[in-house]
Amino acid sequence: MDGPQEPRWLDAEESQAWRALAKTMNKLPAALDAQLRRDAGISHFEYQVLALLSEAPDRTLRMSALATQAGASLPRLSQVVARQEQRGWVRRTPDPADGRYTLATLTGQGQAKVTDAAPGHVQEVRRLILDPLTKAQSRQLREISGRIIRAIDLDDHRPDDHRPDHRPLP
Repeated sequence: MDGPQEPRWLDAEESQAWRALAKTMNKLPAALDAQLRRDAGISHFEYQVLALLSEAPDRTLRMSALATQAGASLPRLSQVVARQEQRGWVRRTPDPADGRYTLATLTGQGQAKVTDAAPGHVQEVRRLILDPLTKAQSRQLREISGRIIRAIDLDDHRPDDHRPDHRPLP
């Protein structure tokens, strides 16, 4: 019987790559969140929910699909959408196709909020992520990120369907 297999330890270059990514994963969300809170009074997650709805057909998604796309649990999403509903940005209704599901629909006020917040957010994304990179590095980042996401989520086969300008639909 074979004993436990020795782990494949990281070499120096792999360790540096991992530590750089880990530091980025810790600092980037806080930086994006700070800009949106300062300029729009919403968190990055709240913006993401509004933006995903703005890009959906009829500005409507099932809550379960929205949670998946936002990378959040349904309870976390429900709390955020409840607050957005109180602000008049989102409306929740039973899905007429299957009453077991709930639809989230972006309202006109919600569309205005995401449209107002988008320019500052895009400027910050550009400043922090895209401007420091060459076009080739940006393409590499997209490819690398896609590979990591597929390793994490084997069910993630969606193409990168975001519009090139990353603006929410009007």
